[in-house]
Amino acid sequence: MSKAGYPRALAETEAEAVMRNMRVSPRKLNLVAASIRNMPAGRALATLTFSKRRIAREVKKVLESAIANAENNHQLDVDRLVVTTADVGRAIVMRRFHARGRGKAARVEKWFSHLRVVVAEKDIETKSQRRSAGRLKAKEAVVANEGANA
Repeated sequence: MSKAGYPRALAETEAEAVMRNMRVSPRKLNLVAASIRNMPAGRALATLTFSKRRIAREVKKVLESAIANAENNHQLDVDRLVVTTADVGRAIVMRRFHARGRGKAARVEKWFSHLRVVVAEKDIETKSQRRSAGRLKAKEAVVANEGANA
């Protein structure tokens, strides 16, 4: 006999990847993570590829891992994946000292971070699809308004 299995925390249409103890401060990592939140996975990869920030390469690896998990472990469609969450957490802080004048010392803190990326399978609307849907709603509203006036 064994223990009961741990229940899955994510929905069936979601997959995640986690990277722990990244050598970057949570504040800096959150700037990169915020740039890919709620973005289609393909566009998020392109954004990270051309980002000038050093940590964007590591974030891209985590996103690629989440996409691979979705495809291989959960059989999700890669073309319909969207980055639903990109959570940044605080990890350890290494404390060092910097020698100052007259025998004193200043504290130097080297921050580490955790990153959790969740991708989910959703219907992705393009800009032209949203625009045409808006036009269709406007036409329906005009027709309904004419019918009410007649």
